[in-house]
Amino acid sequence: MLTRPLGKAGPTLSQMALGCMGMSGMYGPSDESESIATIHAALDAGVTLLDTGDFYGMGHNEMLIGRALEGRRNAALLSVKFGAMRAPNGAFLGVDGRPAAVRNFLAYTLQRLRTDHIDIYRLSRFDPAVPIEETIGAIADMIQAGYVRYIGLSEVGAETIRRAHAVHPICDLQIEYSLISRSIERSILPVVRELGIAITAYGVLSRGLLTASPVATAGDFRAHLPRFSGENGQQNRAMVDVLAAFASEKGATPAQVAIAWVMAQGDDIFPVIGARKRSQLSESLGALNVQLTPDDAARLEEICNPARVAGDRYDARQMAMLDSEK
Repeated sequence: MLTRPLGKAGPTLSQMALGCMGMSGMYGPSDESESIATIHAALDAGVTLLDTGDFYGMGHNEMLIGRALEGRRNAALLSVKFGAMRAPNGAFLGVDGRPAAVRNFLAYTLQRLRTDHIDIYRLSRFDPAVPIEETIGAIADMIQAGYVRYIGLSEVGAETIRRAHAVHPICDLQIEYSLISRSIERSILPVVRELGIAITAYGVLSRGLLTASPVATAGDFRAHLPRFSGENGQQNRAMVDVLAAFASEKGATPAQVAIAWVMAQGDDIFPVIGARKRSQLSESLGALNVQLTPDDAARLEEICNPARVAGDRYDARQMAMLDSEK
């Protein structure tokens, strides 16, 4: 596992990160003991960044990670998203980026994670009611107070990135990036590279679409995503079949090819692997051994051309919340 700096303003970390969202029910039921074993296996393999959100499982994910890191806190860097508000039934109620909310969210996060600091803290979605300068300024105050080490961003556009970076150096932008989700290449990627900001890429497997992962019958939010349902799903599954055949020719799995493609886009791009089982983690780590030739890259452009992908990555309501898509 190689290490490299997370942008000009960030820490040095492993070339892959572990995304922990799926350990708290977003893709259906999960097993806590297996989740903790997966976190331990990732740390043992040299993965140093764990990504979570205080709203994953309404705090469950942070408490899970807190238990997993007992006695091993120094082995991990913690990246935490905050700001998303949820109701008791799990519904999302919006985003709160006010300075007072920043301090409030952080106070509870520190308790649930059983730690005295968060390594990278970021607003989960842009709050249109609060200037980004105020939110970033509040996180910067928490750095001065010793509760946070670095500031990241999540799913924001080029203008917001510039405004945030002018207040305090930003180490990374967390955003979806995969073979079939490429919108950051238009205007966002040039800006972050100009400013020396890294990309922590989530959704590198397009939430399992690229691996033909079955949607669970209950508690799986993918059932409501346009790319998985109806005629869109049928069209996209045909593309995935071709990708699987290509991966087989390479002696790899579709997941490994998809992750290898993301890593090949630059040393400033760190894939966030959403494994919730040790078997998934092991498969994903195998991407480190996959080498893609220029001919391979050209074939993947043909197989997974984003223009032929049916459906948006979120439903219309969620897409409207994405500053990165405006």
